[in-house]
Amino acid sequence: MQPVYGLSLVALLLYRAWSKQSLTSLALVAAGLSASAHALHPWNTPFVLLAVFYLGSQKATKVKHDVKARLTLSAAGAEGGEGKRNHVQVLANSISATVLTVAHTYVLSKSSPTESCFSFGGSAADILMVGIVAHYCASAADTYSSELGILSKSKPRLITSWNLRQVPPGTNGGVTAAGLGAGLFGSFTIALSSAIFTPLCDGFGVQERALWVIAFSFWGLLGSILDSVLGGLLQTTVVDKRSGKVVEGDNGRRVLVRPGSTKPEIVPASGKSTGNDGLPGTENSEDSATIRGGLATGQSVGGSAEQEGHHSRQVTVGHDWLNNNGVNLAMSLTMTVGAMSIATWVWGVDMQELLV
Repeated sequence: MQPVYGLSLVALLLYRAWSKQSLTSLALVAAGLSASAHALHPWNTPFVLLAVFYLGSQKATKVKHDVKARLTLSAAGAEGGEGKRNHVQVLANSISATVLTVAHTYVLSKSSPTESCFSFGGSAADILMVGIVAHYCASAADTYSSELGILSKSKPRLITSWNLRQVPPGTNGGVTAAGLGAGLFGSFTIALSSAIFTPLCDGFGVQERALWVIAFSFWGLLGSILDSVLGGLLQTTVVDKRSGKVVEGDNGRRVLVRPGSTKPEIVPASGKSTGNDGLPGTENSEDSATIRGGLATGQSVGGSAEQEGHHSRQVTVGHDWLNNNGVNLAMSLTMTVGAMSIATWVWGVDMQELLV
């Protein structure tokens, strides 16, 4: 892509993100650097994939946003819903593709004009492009699945449980048929875009592009499933025991839970633990709401936050090993490296060519 056009498009995307207040200041910087690396690539493909992923994800996030906000709670005690994304979230969803795009740009700069096309394993550079497409297919599938699957009329089922038990919407590891279908569609948008805009060498045509779209669409769906598995195992799901709703951390961070909160301990409106398993009948009372809101923000309400801190929350799924950003990064790296490894093996490519 010509730098003047590419950087102009980057500026438009950043202005859109700024005007919509969808990114923090540091996130805008991170997004600008990543998008610039894509835009300065000789092919249109990397930037097109970035734009399709970003715009599509924004649309998926906006679908019935008010409905989705009522299905979960934020860590601050209010209704859930995605706020501004920070730089960590941006990097978790773009770092793999950005590094590969820069590497592919370098390789193309050292190649002859006849090698500046995709040859389905004819060169080691093809493996880098496979990684870029795989990253965006998996990331799009995960985003669409999360943003649209939560609207499913059927309850999610925990993919990491032996009996696929039902769980509240927003549970890490929870999947629905609608969510999987949405994930496949998200992956398809990336796969189709890559098939259209990737310059193929002579001898490759419609059939190769069709196989490309099918393969990457399902590879992206597999990434969404992997994200659910990793989330169900490595990330905790915290539930508000009064409402039964999942509590979401801001910007993908962990949700604070009192060390003993995994026990079935209930705090009624008075703020004193009853020590039984029954839900209090004052869930919607003003006092209860005040206590919940104050404790969720770490403020003391009738006692110290450490004493009463998060009695109304409990961990229902997973282990506290990664937060949401860590899970997303682990998934994207696994699917990116996995796709590159499979392509290297199938095509018999010597990756040492990249070092020459």
